[in-house]
Amino acid sequence: MMDEGWVAVDATASAPALVRMMIRLAYDGAAFAGWARQPGLTTVQGRVEDALALIVRRDVRTVVAGRTDAGVHARGQVVHCDLTEAEYAALNRGKTLSAEEALKRRLNGILKRTGAGAVVIHETQRAPQGFDARFSALWRRYSYRTSDASITVDPLVRNSTLYVDATLDVDLMNREAQSVLGHHDFLSFCKPREGATTLRTLQDFRFERDSFGYITAHLQADAFCHSMVRSLIGASLLVGEGREEAGWLRHRLELQVRDSRSLLAPPHPLVLEEVKYPEESQLEARANMTRARRRPAESSQA
Repeated sequence: MMDEGWVAVDATASAPALVRMMIRLAYDGAAFAGWARQPGLTTVQGRVEDALALIVRRDVRTVVAGRTDAGVHARGQVVHCDLTEAEYAALNRGKTLSAEEALKRRLNGILKRTGAGAVVIHETQRAPQGFDARFSALWRRYSYRTSDASITVDPLVRNSTLYVDATLDVDLMNREAQSVLGHHDFLSFCKPREGATTLRTLQDFRFERDSFGYITAHLQADAFCHSMVRSLIGASLLVGEGREEAGWLRHRLELQVRDSRSLLAPPHPLVLEEVKYPEESQLEARANMTRARRRPAESSQA
């Protein structure tokens, strides 16, 4: 959004000197058509960048740790943006409040007015040298909650839980999940983008039934390609319900094909829980290594 009288600042340029801000936030994905800004649609990125623009009086580009699909939630999303030194110094408007706390309060005030609290800023801070919200990340962790036929349906959690009519075999689903751990080409479980790799390292994938009977999947990887989490969950559910034989996930992984037998689980129970970064001294090295492995056009999206 560019208003008359606003100035454009190239956040990638070497001049003027820029201050990189790290922002941690959470959002209810049901209110948005995904993270990424899209013409004519309400998105998380659009809301956050519009709020930043109101504060600094120019368009501000954000870079996100992991782009989320429409309906997908986040508790631990991370973005960065670049401000000029003058913009950073003016954030507290002359008050004794720190610039970081002032930015957090001002963003939350705007977001509360414009989005009824669907986006909440948890933390803003001046980022360490070399920090990149996307490329510096070591891993992303997601959760996905399911209710099966073994428990009574609770309508109060219907907006964040998938209801399955069958009784799921959690032990079998865990064996399936274990079979695809490690570094693989996850083409069968991704919507590939032109020029982007589907090689990923799946570090953790497991299902746990809690004391109330809900089944929560936990997935962690260095990054997730488009629809990877929901595809892995969908395939696991097919086996857990008995609609596919044991070994289905490994078979699909090795088949290297995405076709009509691929099941994409609904988005509303999916939550980006956490993004992990290395120690400050390793941030720049991690970002450089990740850039070298992946093409610039590639995104991490669940």
